[in-house]
Amino acid sequence: MPVGIVVPKYDELTIYFVESKATADCLVDMVPAWWDEYRGRYPSTRRLLIQQDNGPENNTHRSQYMHRMVQLADDNELDVRLACFPPYHSKYNPIERCWGVLENAWNGDLLDSVQAALGHAAHMTWKGLEPVVHLVRSQYDAGVKLAKSAMRQVEARLARDPVLGKWFVHIAPSTTPP
Repeated sequence: MPVGIVVPKYDELTIYFVESKATADCLVDMVPAWWDEYRGRYPSTRRLLIQQDNGPENNTHRSQYMHRMVQLADDNELDVRLACFPPYHSKYNPIERCWGVLENAWNGDLLDSVQAALGHAAHMTWKGLEPVVHLVRSQYDAGVKLAKSAMRQVEARLARDPVLGKWFVHIAPSTTPP
C-alpha cells in the first residue's frame, strides 16, 4: 500500500510502501518519519499545512487519527493545520496525481514482489524528479479508537474553522512539554 507525501513548493515526492493496512496510526506515523528526514532543510518551520483527503482512516472526526495528530503537534512543537478535500475533489490534491504517474511507471508490469513495486516507484519521475521511496514493515492494528471521554479531550485541542468545519482544523502545540 503506497502512502505519499508531496512538498508542492519543491515538487518533491516521498512514497512509503506499507506492508500492513494503512490505518490511522500508519498514516500519522508517515508524517513524523518524513519530518525527521527533512526537518533539517526547514529549520525555521514551526507550521505544517497538511492537505489531505477526508478518507475513512484520516478524517478529522476519526478519534485515533486526531489523537495522534495532536501528539504529533506536541511532540514536534509544530502548529499543524489540516486542510481536507471534500469528496469528489481529489483532482485538486497533488498527491492524487502522483498515483497516476506511479501506475504509468508500472506500465502493466506484474508486481509479483515488494522489490518490483519499490523498483518501479523509485525510478518513476514526478515533475522531473525521482521520488524517495521507503519500505515500512511496521504492523498496524485496524479499528483502534479512543473512548468518548478521551476524544472530548482531543476535541478541546482542535480549532475547527467556523465556516469550513471538518474541512479545516488547526492544532496548536501544547504549551506544556509532552
